[in-house]
Amino acid sequence: MHAVDHAGIVDRIAAGRGGVRHVLTTIDPARTAHLVIDLQNGFLEPGALVEVPAARGIVANVNRVSRALRAAGGLNVFLRFTTADDPADWAVMKRRGGAGAAAHAETFKRGAHGWALWPELDVGEGDLMVDKLRFGAFIPGTCDLDQMLRARGIDTLIITGTLSNCCCESTARDAMQLDYNVIFVPDANAAPSDAEHATTLANMGWLFADLYATDEVVALIAG
Repeated sequence: MHAVDHAGIVDRIAAGRGGVRHVLTTIDPARTAHLVIDLQNGFLEPGALVEVPAARGIVANVNRVSRALRAAGGLNVFLRFTTADDPADWAVMKRRGGAGAAAHAETFKRGAHGWALWPELDVGEGDLMVDKLRFGAFIPGTCDLDQMLRARGIDTLIITGTLSNCCCESTARDAMQLDYNVIFVPDANAAPSDAEHATTLANMGWLFADLYATDEVVALIAG
């Protein structure tokens, strides 16, 4: 887990907006989804291609949120970064990935070991599995997440997972712009470094999401 003073970040943001620490102060669990983003072997396993060591330390907190929301009648959605079946898909990403692009594509193809969810995750009956073909879960063509959530009347999202500064941040930014309420959980998201994680928290808290720690999220779910 990251050694980042997320409460201090919230304090600084609140000072700049009249003392308001959180815009969202209550939630309806029945209209809330917990998005668990990319907690897959390819990101969490020691020595994995895109290993994020801090991600192993957030799994217990992610599971706490999952259990609390599940018990309260909310929805858990486990997202998996997935290589497109068409090898020509997302050519820009392949160019930017350089020599490692082929290994990255192989790691996250459907059915590969790296693509599978981390086995320590608490996945329950009724939870959803969604494969996404891009970093953000809401851009056109990546997956059907937006339609799935709207069909269930979901208007509030709790975001956990990895990488804080890539897939999690991309998803949170787009969700807010699609008019979802967003909660970004500082001690249940992980990045390659403390500095990158802290920068994402600052970005999120200013405009895109409320920053609630795991204990606070569980209490919010309980009402």
